[in-house]
Amino acid sequence: MEFLNAIPTSAFETAGLIVGLLANFVIGIQVYKEFKSTQTSSLSLGYVLGWWLIFVFWFLYGLRFDAIAITISNGLATFIQTLLIVVVIKKNKKK
Repeated sequence: MEFLNAIPTSAFETAGLIVGLLANFVIGIQVYKEFKSTQTSSLSLGYVLGWWLIFVFWFLYGLRFDAIAITISNGLATFIQTLLIVVVIKKNKKK
């Protein structure tokens, strides 16, 4: 893995931030589709809560180790996932 050591840390931070923001865009698409759909959510509460916990952990990890890309992308993912949880709960109450 010698070639990885040759890549500057700043390049990894930049790439990590870009990839993290793209992942958030994908989560945002899911929130939008769930919100617009009139059908009951096909996502289980356990699934969306599980992902929320994962995002919270990585957000805290990023804070702890001062990893800006991890902190920003997972902080945003936590927020978007929270929106998804709210949408899933509201849709499941309509059953």
